[in-house]
Amino acid sequence: MSEQRMPYIPPVNPGQVPRLSPEIYAVMGEANIFQMLEDFYRELEQSSIRDLFPPDMVRASRKSAAFFVGLLGGPPLYQQRYGAPRMRARHMPFSITYERRQEWLDCFLRVLEDAPTRYNFPVDHLPVFRSFLTHFSEWMVNTRE
Repeated sequence: MSEQRMPYIPPVNPGQVPRLSPEIYAVMGEANIFQMLEDFYRELEQSSIRDLFPPDMVRASRKSAAFFVGLLGGPPLYQQRYGAPRMRARHMPFSITYERRQEWLDCFLRVLEDAPTRYNFPVDHLPVFRSFLTHFSEWMVNTRE
């Protein structure tokens, strides 16, 4: 019988993750969100955590973008296409440490540096979105280092 790893539960309450305004989607639109996530996945492709992602990064970015469209106030594309998000459960097969989480977050933050210009991301909502990403990514950590 093989030994299973016990999942680590980070000290973050997912219920306290900042809520995002639907105004973000209203300003950005679906195409800009999809482009932002594709660019984010291009960053991930060059990162030290590339091995956590499938070979087709564009396809993976589209799945992630569907999640972010709903999260940012648009239609629930992810649920319509893939079912309930259950993001922590979907990430459980992968060993996500704080170090890997930080690499993921750093990649996203680099893309957000010029998000108002490139994707029409509303500047007033960037601080809350960054905070959301920080808390959300911490909730995905499932392995002690």
